[in-house]
Formats: sequence, C-alpha cells, structure tokens
Amino acid sequence: MSEPAIVSMLVIFVNESDLWRDAPLYEVIVHRLKELGVAGATAHAGLIGFGHHHFVHHKGLFGMSIDRPVTIIAVDTHTKIRAIIPDVRTLVREGLVLMVNAEQIHLDPATDTPGISES
Repeated sequence: MSEPAIVSMLVIFVNESDLWRDAPLYEVIVHRLKELGVAGATAHAGLIGFGHHHFVHHKGLFGMSIDRPVTIIAVDTHTKIRAIIPDVRTLVREGLVLMVNAEQIHLDPATDTPGISES
C-alpha cells in the first residue's frame, strides 16, 4: 500500500438562497468545478449555521428552509485547486472560501494508487 497522497480541499460556504443569474449558486459552482476538471465536489446543505453577519440560518417551521447554509467541498491536487480559485472567486461574491491541505487515505483498490495524481 502506498503512502497517503497530499491533496487540497477547497471549502466554499454560501447560502441556499444565493443565486447566479437565476440558478442556485451552489449548483452553478458544482457544475463549474466539473467543467474545470476537478477530481470531485459535493454540496452539503447545513442544518444550522451563521457567518460574519451573525444571522443564524436554519430550517424553520414545518421543516421549511429559511436560507440554510450550504458547504461545497472540492478535492484535487494543490496545483489544480490553486488554478481554479480565480473562477470560484468570480462566482462567490459573498461567502467564505478556504483551501485546506489534507491526506487522501482511501486508495483505489483496483490500482492501489491514489485516485488523484499531479499530472
């Protein structure tokens, strides 16, 4: 088994109601990340959270959404994540964007090599 690969995670925090033109911003971001060839990305709807405005976003009465927080996590090599940041910054006008180094510890069982490579 090889050593864990060092990868980067781009973590993007937006609100469920944020739009890019007429589409939900989180959907636009995930589709753009796919177009840019990122190894993987997932959007998660949060149960409750707050940002720099200190307004608490959560599910309201009868489980209806009151602008829930959404976190998008993209994973790829450091080089790839660094290269896509300008595209992400164009889309995210208000929100937090973080780049985090991580170890990829789950390997592809077919090849026993990391699923992400620096090529």
